[in-house]
Amino acid sequence: MLATADIFLFEEFRLDRRDGGLFRRNQHGAFVPVAIGARALDLLEVLIQQIGVLVSKDEIMAAVWPHATVENANLTIQISALRRVLDQGRPEGSCIQTVAARGYRFVSPVTRVERARSGRAVVPEPVAPRLSIVVLPFANLGADLEQQYLADAIADDVTTDLSRIAGMFVISRNTAFTYRNKSVGAKQIGRELGVRYVLEGSVRRSGSQVRVNAQLVDAETDAHLWAERFDRNTADLFALQDDITSRIAVALDLALVDAEAVRPTEHPDARDYIFRGYAVASKPPTRENYAEAIRLFECALAFDPRSVEAQGSLAVVLTGRVLDEMTDNAAADVARAERLVGQALVASPRNLAAHYAKGNILRHTGRCETAIPEYETVIELDRNEPGAYANLGWCKLLTGSIEEAIPALKRALRLSPRDTRAGNWSARIGLVHLLQSRTDEAILWLEKGRSVQSGTIICLRLARFSLRPQRRDRTRRPGARRSPKVNGQGLLCQHRPFAGRLGSRGAEHPQIVGSHFVSRPA
Repeated sequence: MLATADIFLFEEFRLDRRDGGLFRRNQHGAFVPVAIGARALDLLEVLIQQIGVLVSKDEIMAAVWPHATVENANLTIQISALRRVLDQGRPEGSCIQTVAARGYRFVSPVTRVERARSGRAVVPEPVAPRLSIVVLPFANLGADLEQQYLADAIADDVTTDLSRIAGMFVISRNTAFTYRNKSVGAKQIGRELGVRYVLEGSVRRSGSQVRVNAQLVDAETDAHLWAERFDRNTADLFALQDDITSRIAVALDLALVDAEAVRPTEHPDARDYIFRGYAVASKPPTRENYAEAIRLFECALAFDPRSVEAQGSLAVVLTGRVLDEMTDNAAADVARAERLVGQALVASPRNLAAHYAKGNILRHTGRCETAIPEYETVIELDRNEPGAYANLGWCKLLTGSIEEAIPALKRALRLSPRDTRAGNWSARIGLVHLLQSRTDEAILWLEKGRSVQSGTIICLRLARFSLRPQRRDRTRRPGARRSPKVNGQGLLCQHRPFAGRLGSRGAEHPQIVGSHFVSRPA
């Protein structure tokens, strides 16, 4: 039997092996014993001592059934017994998270109480899980108090969107809204709820205009990490609400990952290296950044060779390096990415990164029709992934569904207007207009792309050149290609993985501009 002298407090429970086992707080505030077997208690102790960490099945079996050979079914039975007790009356999800074919993770905030030599308990600060956050009710700053419903709806939707992000621990809406109209600081909220971050905001509506402000606060230091303002017209309130919450979720995901990546860690583990890899991968693509991101994800795999998140993320940056033409061995990178994707999807068929990387591999090899379902799966898993919309739009164009290209590209821009690839996405839209002979609109979008990202200037110049038939015919060199077939390696066919996680990976150099001239990479 395991049984340490420490006490663990979480939600309404107290785990105290020395004084009787597991207790639950009753309606009078007193802890009463819970009937549960010794094996289940051993299992709970193994998980609770590594809060937020994936504990493999082998590690659990060795700790709970030492020197004994038992079937995996025994572990499943004990997990079910724990969940029946711990999840009773829980508003959402289980405090024990299953990672398919790998193990389990305890995700509730836990306070560990150490007994002093005198036998009295010494209570330290709670240990908050990584990427743990509470979205407080947004304040209604407008003159019309009846508009509170809009502020509540936005906070509600942000909570839902954040809870869909892999690895995110989000306090439920019901608990978060108990802080409405209370003067409580971020530090106190963090201690009470066991979270690292607090999101607060306000909504002001005046006539047909709505302004939403959001701020991310570090609950440990009370420092402001990120802030943004969103101004919109209220012609369509539902679309407004959807637009604002999606943009907050995208920006906030990136801010949280950056915050985790720079936290000092004496003994980094796989998750630390994954966060650092995300932070590097979100930077503009260079050979150096690709190499560093790959190194960090490889370090994560060295700690946990079966980490699906690390496998998928490494596959994404490998394919990005290929698509950006920043690799010395494209065939080797693609082959390795394919192996990683295969491993990740076997272990976790709905892994977002693996589907994203698979879409990029298919697109790189000219199989855009087959890539489309992969990007659609990514969007199904995370409706706020701008890179998936951008690449989906490009694949739609390349497979002949030209009318479906612009809405997808515009959705990417709407979700992440300050993205490092926003200029390229605008230029893609310009190209679509150009192919449809809408030259005025094409020039506007290509100009917009140039203003955001100076690297797209070659697109604008060549597009303008192609719009002058007489000049084009006079200057075309003998043997020059005319009306080339647009393919998966064409203009701005860049890969743009997770806005909040892997940054802008895979922007091929411009190759096709308009419908008449080909420019090779400079």
